[in-house]
Formats: sequence, C-alpha cells, structure tokens
Amino acid sequence: MPLVSIVTPCLNAARFIGETVRSVLDQDYPDIEYLIVDGASTDGTLDVLASYGTRVRVASAPDRGQADAVNRGFAQTRGSLFAFLNADDLYHAGAIRAAVEAFAFHPEAAAVYGEARYIDESGRGVGSYPVEPFEPALFARRCFICQPAAFVRRDAFGACGMLDASLRYALDYDFWIRLSASYPMLKIDRVLADSRLHAASKTLAEMPAAMLETIEVLRRHYGYVPYNWLYGYAHRLRTQQALASARPAASFGSACRSLAMGARYNWRHPLRFGVDILSTARESLA
Repeated sequence: MPLVSIVTPCLNAARFIGETVRSVLDQDYPDIEYLIVDGASTDGTLDVLASYGTRVRVASAPDRGQADAVNRGFAQTRGSLFAFLNADDLYHAGAIRAAVEAFAFHPEAAAVYGEARYIDESGRGVGSYPVEPFEPALFARRCFICQPAAFVRRDAFGACGMLDASLRYALDYDFWIRLSASYPMLKIDRVLADSRLHAASKTLAEMPAAMLETIEVLRRHYGYVPYNWLYGYAHRLRTQQALASARPAASFGSACRSLAMGARYNWRHPLRFGVDILSTARESLA
C-alpha cells in the first residue's frame, strides 16, 4: 500500500477549493498524504481550508506561481507516488485506488493516467478531454494527457527535474515531454478526474498567452511547431472562440495568419510544414 502524496497549489481559490478538498478526502484509498500549498490568499481560501482541521495540511506563503508551488509541495511530501490537483479540479471516486492498482500491475510505468472530463462552473460535464494511449511521438503534435488525471512515481518526477517554474501555462505539457523521453507511461480506461473550465481559469481567461507559451515549448523541444497549434492560436486571436473543449472553425483569415506564423517558426522545414497543413486539413474534414 504505497503512500500517495497529493499537492494542491492554490491562490485565492475560495470559490472551488472546498469541492477539490472533498474530492481528495472522500477517496477510498487509505494511505494519502494531502498538502495544500497556498500562495498567501486573501479571499477567504484559508478560512475554507481551516474548516477541515487536521484532515489537510496547509503551507501558506508567497510563491512564484503554480509550478513553483507544486515543486515546493513535492519537497515537503514523501509518498512514493505523487500527483498535483489544481484548486478547481476534482478527482472521481476511486481514482487514487485505481491509479495505485495500475502501478502495482505495471511496475515499469513511471506515470499512470486516465480519462478525464471537462466541467463548467457548476460541475456539469461539458465534454471529454482527448486522452490517448501512450505514444511519445504524439507529444510533438498534442498534449494527450489531462494533468489532474495523472499520477507519477516520485523518483521519476524528481529525476526529470520536476516542473519548470519559468512556465505559467504549459508546465504539465513540458513535463510530460521530458518524462516521456526517459520513461514509459500507462493509460488506463477509467475516468479519474474533472478539469474545470470557468471564466477566471487560466485556460480560458488567458488562452492566447497559454497557446503562445505552448508554441514556444514545442519549438524548444522539437525545433518545429505543428500547424494545428499555429492555426488554433491565429484563430483564437481573430475570433475569440473558446478552444479548450471545441475545435476551431474553418477560417480563411485564420489560415493566412497561421501560414505567416509557420514561415517564421518552421522556415527550416518547408516540406514538412506543407505536408502537415494537408494532413491537418484532412483530419478536420474527417
């Protein structure tokens, strides 16, 4: 029965933190170490957390953002399995036990991840995250792991350098790319978590900046930015369409802008970029 350490980074999260905490405390797995790393909230978050007494451990101090808070939490925990759950996301019942059992049957896996849903402010399901079986090469095109539905072995998390604290948005995507370069990962066919989309979340409120950071992460790791990311970014700037759980619509203007961006980012790979455009168009039509 390995100890599982769960870290929740939060800052001014009073609106949703109670649901998040309950989703951890209500798990049926007995050996859980739960730490909430608060960035000195001023909105009542600490009052909500105080209502749980000794059932949760809270460390509150200014930090340098989400990745820094998770890394601090990792350093203050000791479980052989590790995960972080953001202050507006939720675990499904039995999620931690399912992950532990998967690790037991697959000792070669450095990470286990499952299916995940998108939910809205009220907790209503609004779509499914596009999770896929583990294939390292696919990370060059898309992030197919939903972060709250993923668990990592402690030694692998540390060996890969933890999260990059310089990143604000693509910190999980960057970590999966680095982890997959050295370790196998395992997908299980079970819904483990909900990822909440709401107006104040970074995913929606700061989507253009998040997509641009992701583009830079892809260029750093692979020296190439796939057309689907360039088109999505260009289309968001033009239309403000919410792209977290919906495909971008076809747009000639967005296509022209993404081609111009491709000439900037992928000028060393013109043939690859051309093939990429055609394959993306075929996928969209299908």
